[in-house]
Formats: sequence, C-alpha cells, structure tokens
Amino acid sequence: MSGLAVLEITPAVRSLANIYFEALQIPLKARADSYHLALASNQGIDFLVSWNCTHIVNGNFKRKIESINARYGIRTPIICTPAELMELEYDTRPNS
Repeated sequence: MSGLAVLEITPAVRSLANIYFEALQIPLKARADSYHLALASNQGIDFLVSWNCTHIVNGNFKRKIESINARYGIRTPIICTPAELMELEYDTRPNS
C-alpha cells in the first residue's frame, strides 16, 4: 500500500461532491459516496470500482454523473463492479 497515492479532498473535490450529493439525491447517511465519485472524477482516475450498486454502480446514476461532468468539463471514470472490471481486463482482444 505504500506505493499508492492518497487523494486529497480539495475545495474543488468538496464542491463537486456537493453537486453530486444534491443532483443525485444521495441520502445523508451515504454522503461519503458523493466524495468517492468526486475524488475519482476530479483526479482523472480511470476506474471507480465499487460493489455499491445503490449510489455508485447504478445505470441511472452513471448517466447523471456523465451529464454533470460534461457540464463542468470533467472526464467521467469507468464506474463498475470488481466483476465487471475483470471482464474488461480479459475482454481486450479484438473479436475474431
């Protein structure tokens, strides 16, 4: 774990988390989910991997996140479960 970067909650991350929290109507008890999304988006992370299919890995949420990020010129990470990530890793060959 020593080689992994610790992502800082900057004012930009806090602002984006607040936007997600309001726009996605995330319950107060799950507010940390908006920070996970904001950190990944703001820091240009390629993948956000989660088992949280209620507030993160959810088709409706993904579309809303992409819309919000497009409005602010932010690239949206690929949001998926660990199982989906494994499929992505192994499905990189062109179809024959």
